[in-house]
Amino acid sequence: MMADLYDRAVAQMRTQRKSQKSKAKLPKSETDPQRLLHELQVHQVELELQNDELRKTRDEMEAGRDKYSDLYDFAPIGYLTLDREGTIAEANLAGASLLGVDRAALMKRRFGAFVSPADRAAFAAFLQQVFETKAREECDVRLLLNSTELVDVRIRAIVSSTAQACRMAVTDITEHNRAEAKVRVSEVRYRRLFEAAHDGVLILDPGTRKITDANPFMTSLLGYSHAQFVGKELFEIGLLKDEAANQDMFQKLKRNPEVVYEDVRLESQDGRHREVEVVANLCQESGHAVIHCNIREITQRKQVEAVLRRNEALFSALIEQAPVGIYVVSARWCLLQVNPKAQPLFKNIRPLIGQDFSRILHALWPERVADQIAKRFRHTLKTGEPYQLPDFAERRRDTGVKELYEWQIQRVTLPAGEQGVVCFFSNIAKRKQAEEAQRRLAVVAASNRKLEREIVRRQVVEEALRKSEQHQSLLLEQSRVMQEQLRRLSRQTLTAQEEERRKISRELHDVIAQTLTAINIRLAALKKGASLNTKDLGRDIVQTQRLVEKSVDIVYQFARELRPAVLDDLGLIPALHAYMESFTTRTGICASLKAAAKVEQLDSSRSTVLFRVAQEALTNVFRHAQASHVEVSLQKSRQSICMRITDDGKSFDVHRALNGEGRKRLGLLGMRERLEMIDGCFDVESAPGKGTTIVARIPLGKVARGGGLAGSAEATT
Repeated sequence: MMADLYDRAVAQMRTQRKSQKSKAKLPKSETDPQRLLHELQVHQVELELQNDELRKTRDEMEAGRDKYSDLYDFAPIGYLTLDREGTIAEANLAGASLLGVDRAALMKRRFGAFVSPADRAAFAAFLQQVFETKAREECDVRLLLNSTELVDVRIRAIVSSTAQACRMAVTDITEHNRAEAKVRVSEVRYRRLFEAAHDGVLILDPGTRKITDANPFMTSLLGYSHAQFVGKELFEIGLLKDEAANQDMFQKLKRNPEVVYEDVRLESQDGRHREVEVVANLCQESGHAVIHCNIREITQRKQVEAVLRRNEALFSALIEQAPVGIYVVSARWCLLQVNPKAQPLFKNIRPLIGQDFSRILHALWPERVADQIAKRFRHTLKTGEPYQLPDFAERRRDTGVKELYEWQIQRVTLPAGEQGVVCFFSNIAKRKQAEEAQRRLAVVAASNRKLEREIVRRQVVEEALRKSEQHQSLLLEQSRVMQEQLRRLSRQTLTAQEEERRKISRELHDVIAQTLTAINIRLAALKKGASLNTKDLGRDIVQTQRLVEKSVDIVYQFARELRPAVLDDLGLIPALHAYMESFTTRTGICASLKAAAKVEQLDSSRSTVLFRVAQEALTNVFRHAQASHVEVSLQKSRQSICMRITDDGKSFDVHRALNGEGRKRLGLLGMRERLEMIDGCFDVESAPGKGTTIVARIPLGKVARGGGLAGSAEATT
């Protein structure tokens, strides 16, 4: 190459000199300086040419490097360069994308960190083997990406020329492994289906026409072993008559990929005959043509078909001999069968069997009725829901005669296996006439029974009227007695009122009037003697004041007996307490009170009634009981308040006292009347040696009739 450059430089110098001589026309010099200059110029030109060659080579190398870089970076598989420690020195874009890390961040990281923990030991051994053998090595590992995702890769590695690094090509084989797994699963499934199929399966080679494989069901069907099937043609095991039939089947398969043979009789090894159906298919397996022969035993199906034929004959015989009209409608909506009893219904329809059922209905009945019947038949055919109509009465369209039928329909499975609808019907005109006569007889019998019941009812009513008259007479007598009691009670009430008024009048006249007269006399004396005798004035004033105080006490006592103010101001319990203290002081009879605090929640009318009942009861104890102790208790329940007044005095006849048979027994009656005015209950118990107990119970809630008399003056017994 250097000689070539020198020759090119000399030739170029000669050309330049000739050009310079022709221009300058200088004489040729042969001196040494000129020769040296010539050599230098030649060397300069040589260097320039060499520089041009080097520049061109550099440009070519840069272009090649760029092409290599593009091929390296944009390669579809990952390329990585590792040192002896497994540290990544270089990686292309596909490699960085496969590892899921940016290429710049991938440098100086160990490739083993991306390998799944289960495969790291195998990868380390593989890397050591690459550096030791310095030959091309290959291994499959799994990469763990994003801490959860496993990727199957195949690594091909070789040591670099410096033996200090190895270059790896990393290919993602996840989908490839999955495809292989699917193929393996498919092969396993095919083999399982082949071996577990309940049809016989034979595999034949189209070229040799010989059996290459047979499934276990085929061996059990005919009793031959697998080895006895393999290598034989179909006619040799009885599937076809002879070799000519065997060749004919293969010729048919060339024209049509499927050939079917029915009603083939096979003889098993033990001499039993089997009815089979043979279906041969020409298909491709792994690029090779094979023939699949499916042999299905149809012996049982043939037996079932025979049973169905017998059932069909029996079904037809039953329909023909039925005592009622029967016709059958198929799923194709045509009339399938009609028995002799049903023939008169369709006497004007010709042809009948196989005719569209809707046309038959519209020929027999009006359009509205025909549509309803067709709708009902279709519903039963679709859902299986039976239908029954006990009295179908319509006028026929073809004859104009009104006919009366009883019919029902049911969905059945016909002998052929399809579903249909069977209609059972009968003419019930005569039966309806008999039923009408029976109904009339029943009406007459019912009328007779009704008349008998009416007679009995009237006898019962007459007896009830007679008893009612007796009861009315008794009530009238009781009413008369009660009226007499009411008149006697009224007289006693008036007498008691007069006595009370006389008592109040006498008390006012004897006590208040005399006291007021004394006060008046004293005031007159004070007026006259005020100026004459001042010495006794103070004493007279004191005496007059005492008379006034006595008058006030008497008036207060009258007011308290009429209605105590403490009842309105403080309530029932304080009023009873004050009254019982006064009662004890006045009579000397020990009186005690036991009361629940919640009783104070009563309204004024109920409090007044209870107070008057207690006042009247204590008055009776003082006047009649001759008792030494009396106890009053008040208790509250959820629905009522109960007051009990118990003394240890003598007893009395409660019935006689309450019925007003004795004199001056208005106290008990008054207590009962007061309680009944507010829907309360009154009870008296009196027994010798046990004293008397009065029970007053009033309900909680609104007072029904009010307590208008609760504030009246105390009655006297």
